[in-house]
Amino acid sequence: MPDAASTRDRLLDAFEQVLIDHGSRAATLDAVAAAAGVSKGGLLYHFPNKAALEAGQRERLRALGEADLAAMTAAPEGAADYYLVESTSSGGALDRALIAAARLSEEAGEHDSVLDDLRAAWYHALLTELGDPALAHVIQLVGDGMYYNAVAGSRDEGALEHAREILSRLRG
Repeated sequence: MPDAASTRDRLLDAFEQVLIDHGSRAATLDAVAAAAGVSKGGLLYHFPNKAALEAGQRERLRALGEADLAAMTAAPEGAADYYLVESTSSGGALDRALIAAARLSEEAGEHDSVLDDLRAAWYHALLTELGDPALAHVIQLVGDGMYYNAVAGSRDEGALEHAREILSRLRG
């Protein structure tokens, strides 16, 4: 018998993948169950409706974001360097959860408070390290641009080193 936690995770994985590939309208309960290889009844056991599935995805994003923030604030190289390095990667669990949440938000036409909270927490970690609101904001925007390029598949191999160089100059 499958572990309930692993089935729940498989369902959330499938939900995120359908959202990423086809958008919120295509992420029906039937489509998610099929993508997860679970009966619709199995899906309904864990998530009684689409709103519960969306709430589960937001909970997952919040947990992944909190883990990332903890790693960021504990990084030996510092929060800013960690943020820039992580902004160059895509395809991980946090990345998929971010993209899925963004798809849900854009199609619903509303802001996602988890996305807003996570963005504010990253900024706060940068501000705590850098001590300069403008510099923290600029580093976050540079990281956002590097992340966009990574997700879009147009990696700029020199971007990270250039961002580190500029950060070093601005730190004085």
